[in-house]
Amino acid sequence: MKIDDVDRKILSLLTENGRISYADIGKELSLSRVAVRERVNRMEESGVIEKFSVVINSEAVGKNVSAFFEVDCEPAFLVSVAESLANNPSVASCYQMTGPSTLHMHVLVEDFASLEKFINNELYAVEGISRVESQIMLRRFKSRTGLKL
Repeated sequence: MKIDDVDRKILSLLTENGRISYADIGKELSLSRVAVRERVNRMEESGVIEKFSVVINSEAVGKNVSAFFEVDCEPAFLVSVAESLANNPSVASCYQMTGPSTLHMHVLVEDFASLEKFINNELYAVEGISRVESQIMLRRFKSRTGLKL
């Protein structure tokens, strides 16, 4: 599906405020509420919009430690390792990357004891992992989900 400038503006407004009403988008763009709804529905159906979600402040819900991991896997185990880690509730994101590491992960846990438990009992227990490096986030300067147009 090709998106036009109006679709881009709708996506930009939804990115800034996912709860904005179709009527308010319509006012901003000089469109009817129905026209906005049709465009949003079309972008959902074609996969341009994957889903609507809420962004939760991890510290506000007790996830005070944010760590990033570079995980090398034996090639035969790549998919099973990635699936196992992606299904872990402490793993916020997991990506296959180019370069020296096979998987890049972001993990959110309550405290350092929970991080140690995650590393020793959950990460090291996964068959096929050959190397793990970690970095602890000290401060977040910018965090964004999704793509900005």
